[in-house]
Amino acid sequence: MNLQEYIDSKKITKYHLSKISGVPKTTIIDICSGKSSLQKCSARTVQQLAKALNCTMEYIMSLDTIKPKYDDETGLPIDKQYLERDLPLYLQSSIDNMITSWKIMDSGKKDYHWDLNWCELNADINCAEVEQEISSEQAWYLREKYLRLQRGD
Repeated sequence: MNLQEYIDSKKITKYHLSKISGVPKTTIIDICSGKSSLQKCSARTVQQLAKALNCTMEYIMSLDTIKPKYDDETGLPIDKQYLERDLPLYLQSSIDNMITSWKIMDSGKKDYHWDLNWCELNADINCAEVEQEISSEQAWYLREKYLRLQRGD
């Protein structure tokens, strides 16, 4: 359970919790959204929340905040969409064409441009990687996602 779920179970709003605890509403919003952590709050803030919610400070500290999911081995986010940010325009255009081709193919229809789009995207990924416009990690992410390749293929 996180703080948001706990205050929902008490049937109070973040605004009301702010009023009865004296903790700024923005602080409560940041904790509930995962932007801030209860672990980084001052003892005074935790004490005010505990008193307002009629529980112990230890219980407040045990509430999990919303945490992004990270791979335990690498420490990297499991959601790798960050690897698709700030791509060169020509590469983004090739990706868009490939997405359209895959939609047609996956629906069971024949796409006469699929092989052209696949080759163009593959070439654009390779070019962007060689020109160091994207990292090797990004290149492999794009190959796996849009060309449906696996390392070692």
